[in-house]
Amino acid sequence: MRARASLLGFAVLVAASSAHAGGLYTADRGVRPLGRGGAFVAGADDLGAIWYNPAGLADAGSSILIDFSWLNFSSEYARSTNVTTAGGTVQTVDFPQVKGTTPFLPIPTLAGSYNFGKEKEFTAAFGVLAPYTAIASYPLTLDGNPSPSRYSLVSLEGSALAVAGGYFAYKPIEQFRVGGGIQALVGNFNSTVVFSASPSDRLISAPEDPQYDALSQLKVGPIVAPSANFGMIAVPTENVRLGASAQLPFWINAPAQVNVRLPTASPFDRARQEGNEAQVRFRLPPIVRGGIEYRATLGDESRIRIEAAYVREFWSLHDSIDIRSENIKLYDITGFPSPFGVAPISLPRNFQDSNSFRLGTELSLKDLIRDYWIDLRAGVSYETSAIPPEWVSALTYDANKLIGSAGGSVHIGEHWRMDAVGSLVLLNGTTVDPADAQVPRVNPVRGNPTKTEPINGGEYSARAIVLGVGLNYKF
Repeated sequence: MRARASLLGFAVLVAASSAHAGGLYTADRGVRPLGRGGAFVAGADDLGAIWYNPAGLADAGSSILIDFSWLNFSSEYARSTNVTTAGGTVQTVDFPQVKGTTPFLPIPTLAGSYNFGKEKEFTAAFGVLAPYTAIASYPLTLDGNPSPSRYSLVSLEGSALAVAGGYFAYKPIEQFRVGGGIQALVGNFNSTVVFSASPSDRLISAPEDPQYDALSQLKVGPIVAPSANFGMIAVPTENVRLGASAQLPFWINAPAQVNVRLPTASPFDRARQEGNEAQVRFRLPPIVRGGIEYRATLGDESRIRIEAAYVREFWSLHDSIDIRSENIKLYDITGFPSPFGVAPISLPRNFQDSNSFRLGTELSLKDLIRDYWIDLRAGVSYETSAIPPEWVSALTYDANKLIGSAGGSVHIGEHWRMDAVGSLVLLNGTTVDPADAQVPRVNPVRGNPTKTEPINGGEYSARAIVLGVGLNYKF
């Protein structure tokens, strides 16, 4: 019973808090940049530059940008786990497939810039944008039985995170631009997950006995995590632009509230939780980008731009999540001292750096539709996974992915530009052998560890569609 009670106290924090790192970027962001496959480093020249390369703001002029995208993410997970019987035999248990879905939630960009100076060499800008991450949900039950994915994730609904920042760009000569920004990740994060207070050694019950399930809800916020970015663009010839930029990491250190529906098993009949305050700390990765763009004017006044870009996200910095209880105590659990206080813990994540290779083109045509300039865009990118297979789970699913995009714009007069994009994200399927799986049902009892079966074995698949529209006004 001591192990079970301690598991209850610690896993409330661990199982729920791990969801906060599940916000891996499904695709890069912005309606116009995504239409180019995310190849928008050397060619950044509007307010989309606040994320890709702030030096490009030097060409944005005085303008306003508003865009919205819908990320439709769907996934399937068929869990498998190895269970050691009372006789010592290891058996593989397969569970029915569950499906993850996301709600309809427009993801916005709101930005504005002001161009000034004797030669219009200075540009100041502000912006608020949200990353393209999936707010996924899985069923709590399946055909009347507890869902196989409940120990990884039930829901992330209610989460709302955005990057807000101020930026400045300088163009001393036509052949060079430099820029930077001060940013903060702001908002709140919610997650719902189930953990099991059943010991794995069958002392009291079978592993994952539903009577020992506890539904936990975590609310992290307000989050205010500082960061910054900077970049440069060089124009060595009329047809060639070179760009490079860097995004510093986000350092998250935020208060949290943890609430638990305790298990229905008899040892918890009189149990109660008092206090719900905790502190969550971890880091999101720095990013470096580089690109080269070729520009040319065609004979009929049409223009073409082609960019190749490389992006590296240093997810290996996200090595752990640190959780500290502020005042959470558990009372009146049969067979365990009352009250029981929750001690600080560190949850290993073991992510890895990811690489992205991108190619995008943009063709501007005149008189294709009456007197309007029309932009046609297409792009493709390939990105390696930030999560080693043995650490993949329904909560943090990532795999090598291929992203194809197409988009366009209509220019109305000299000031207005209307944008649209459609993008398909294909993720490689992943099979995690239960013998190799590493994500456990956490048992953080110091000095009395109890091994539990990993919860992330099985087969995974996912895909996503991104649809977006935008409006740019240039003064």
